[in-house]
Amino acid sequence: MKVLIVGGGGREHAIAWKVAQSPKVEKLYCAPGNAGIAQVAECVDIGVMDFDGLTRFAKEKAIDLTIIGPDDPLAAGAVDAFEAAGLRVFGPRKNAAVLEGSKAFSKDLMKKYNIPTAAYETFDSPEKALAYLKTANMPIVLKADGLALGKGVLICNTHEEAEEGVKTLMMDRQFGSAGDRIVAEEFMTGREVSVLSFVDGKTIKVMTSAQDHKRAKDGDEGLNTGGMGTFSPSPFYTREVDAFCRTNIFQPTVDAMRAEGREFKGIIFFGLMLTENGPKVLEFNARFGDPETQVVLPRMKNDIVDVFEACIDGTLDKVELEFEDNAAVCVVLASDGYPEHYEKGLPIFGLDSFKDKDGYYVFHAGSKFDESGQIVTNGGRVLGVTAVGEDLKQARANAYAATEWIQFANKYMRHDIGKAIDEA
Repeated sequence: MKVLIVGGGGREHAIAWKVAQSPKVEKLYCAPGNAGIAQVAECVDIGVMDFDGLTRFAKEKAIDLTIIGPDDPLAAGAVDAFEAAGLRVFGPRKNAAVLEGSKAFSKDLMKKYNIPTAAYETFDSPEKALAYLKTANMPIVLKADGLALGKGVLICNTHEEAEEGVKTLMMDRQFGSAGDRIVAEEFMTGREVSVLSFVDGKTIKVMTSAQDHKRAKDGDEGLNTGGMGTFSPSPFYTREVDAFCRTNIFQPTVDAMRAEGREFKGIIFFGLMLTENGPKVLEFNARFGDPETQVVLPRMKNDIVDVFEACIDGTLDKVELEFEDNAAVCVVLASDGYPEHYEKGLPIFGLDSFKDKDGYYVFHAGSKFDESGQIVTNGGRVLGVTAVGEDLKQARANAYAATEWIQFANKYMRHDIGKAIDEA
């Protein structure tokens, strides 16, 4: 079969790498892709929001299955556009992708269906938000309602910081229209855990757990980013936690979306906080997480194409997900200055070191070929260096060893990815 993947980041590279292993796949395309994805797929220069161009290409090439990777096209209705063109596509429709596309919608859904989450209030004017925050308990979390590349979340420790946060989100519009409405949320403490799942509208199959590191600097300091590294599984996601989440969070979310007439087919990413009062939902994503995908898929035994098709066909109940009894750690190599200002176009050296090395992977997030054919940096997060091991400590040691194989002029990384496993 012919498969098209839409996207061009580390998540899409990991998906492409996994899809390419399927014996069913004879030709793989990626739009727009990147220099790493080009090693396993034919990259085509079509933007992720160019639905006309994407559907036209899929028809011309007789694509059998399209996989939509990023959040923006899903929220804007990419799946609906492909279905309207009579094309087979994996991902939630626009009315289901709102689970991620609107924080206010997801909070209201959880409240209505008694899914554990933090207490919250929603505001569509800065004046109302500021009036509420004058008497609110601190710290408090402010979230842009819409999509903000994983960065529209502000943790405010004082009333002054909260007022500044409202200004940033709603008045200065740092995240554009995503801040037209904001959610003010109770600050929760505990361990954060990510759980990815496949959903076919009624059945949910949970993947292995993972844990992300969002802050730019060691010790969880610095600005929020799209993710500086991950590990899988999380030692804090115990059997007891899993049992609670399956009963009170995972299946109820799928059932709630169906009851609302928003049948969800695709990936639901559950961002969880393990609080003193039990697991609660921090956020939903309507697609694979990045960089979580880069540690989850290398541990997955299944042919992923079979699972994608089962989600589309509503036969996920017949699939048994299987994962290796090992661990994986991903360390993101970023451009120094990310997530604010950084230089691009710098040559990357050492990528060949990963060839024929079992258990070591380098997933490209921001890379491209320059005019001479040299792979150069093309983003804030450049590469995800992933390694597996018998356990998390070994995987972590392997991943950090592998980061030394790669060099580029403004290479930057955190040195404490997975350090929390020492405390487990």
